Amino acid sequence: MELRQLVKEVPYLLETRGDMSVEIAALCSNSREKTENGIFFCFAGAHFDAHQYAPQAVQNGCVALVVERFLDDVNVPQVLVSNGRAAMARICEAFFDHPERKMRFVGITGTKGKTTTSYMVKSICEQAGFKCGLVGTTGNMIGEKHIPSSKTTPDPIDLMRDLNEMVQAGVQVVVMEVSAHALDMHRLDGMTFECGCYTNLSQDHLDYFGTMENYFQCKKAFFTSGMAKNAAINADDERAAELLRDVTIPHMTYGIAAEADLFARDIEITENGVSFELRLRNAEYIQINLRMTGMFNVYNALSAAACALILGVSPENVRAGLESIHSVPGRIEMLPTNTPYRVILDYAHAPDALSNILRTCRTFTKKRLIALFGCGGDRDRGKRPIMGAIAADNADFVIVTSDNPRTEEPMAIIDEIVAGLKDKQTPYTVICDRIEAIGWAIDNSRPGDVILLAGKGHEDYQVIGHEKHHMDEREIVAQFLEERKKS
Repeated sequence: MELRQLVKEVPYLLETRGDMSVEIAALCSNSREKTENGIFFCFAGAHFDAHQYAPQAVQNGCVALVVERFLDDVNVPQVLVSNGRAAMARICEAFFDHPERKMRFVGITGTKGKTTTSYMVKSICEQAGFKCGLVGTTGNMIGEKHIPSSKTTPDPIDLMRDLNEMVQAGVQVVVMEVSAHALDMHRLDGMTFECGCYTNLSQDHLDYFGTMENYFQCKKAFFTSGMAKNAAINADDERAAELLRDVTIPHMTYGIAAEADLFARDIEITENGVSFELRLRNAEYIQINLRMTGMFNVYNALSAAACALILGVSPENVRAGLESIHSVPGRIEMLPTNTPYRVILDYAHAPDALSNILRTCRTFTKKRLIALFGCGGDRDRGKRPIMGAIAADNADFVIVTSDNPRTEEPMAIIDEIVAGLKDKQTPYTVICDRIEAIGWAIDNSRPGDVILLAGKGHEDYQVIGHEKHHMDEREIVAQFLEERKKS
């Protein structure tokens, strides 16, 4: 595709230099990648400015640049734009012939519940006969085909490549987790969602957004910028009234406590699942028997049902789709240990999420509830003592360990968590090495105990420094149990 064709719809275009008829055959955001006739995107990030790497990109095969300032020392065509990230999204859409215009999109945003809700919406839509794609934290999916991804909402190049593959595979509905980072970084500019869903807001990502107000305003923009045509909104969330006040698109509210269009009644929770009546105001009710437990999964089911009803899916397909899901990777995932105690894997890595999962586990814990968790490095430090206190308030024993320390000193992170435990009566221990900590939990468990491994969930790696090291907690637990069995 000629460069001029690629950029003709970019609203951020200011000026061009050089031959705009040059053919572009590849998209590039990493100057070290070898490309042939590539276009390299230059914009300033949090840690480096890509403009300084333009010569390397040209040396590796790029024949054009998208820039936020002209570069005099690089002799290739340049496209000057006012916002490099936003322009990148539009150019990627054009390069892949606009896959975002060829499918229906459901976007789910909020602090918690995005992943589980997305799996539920996908299941419901498949029950209704749609071929579905999924984009989210656990990776991307085309039907049952899994495509690895490192971000909740991928960068535009990866996202549009995967969406184009979905178009080729005949996907009709795409369910996407929409992260606040993706919205703020303009990764989804140019996309329109038939339904946008707001699940909730609680403390997370303050290392990036600074304040909860900034975080909320970013989420709210998804519903007020024209990106979403319809909205499903959790009426029980404390920021819902403010969101509803400013939302002008058609919307459906859902909830349990607040007055809502869609609500759940007669909720019964067991360790094996949840049953409840799903009721639509002034209409019929549906009996739902989820095979996933926890009050938070009632909310996730309501979120998914609201999205599906907005798409026009029948209530019966909503019921069948919800009831067909057994589990979501790393979300209250009960590992097959065949032991007199349970081991549960969960992605909870923020205060509210940890509180919710511990309170859910408490409902079926016969003896002790053991919480093993850490906090990620280079992320919101303010939540660390809060999570320590939450663990102490809701568990019988706490094991403080490492999560993804990244470039921070692991024990420094642990010390900040322990600050929230020190004034509590709950016993705890500190074991910095996470694998060692898991082994200690297994060795010291008793019949009737529940061990919660919180924070990693579906992740099969640990980030130390800038390197990812393989670490799958399912494998670790299985290996420890096999060794104990032999000994």
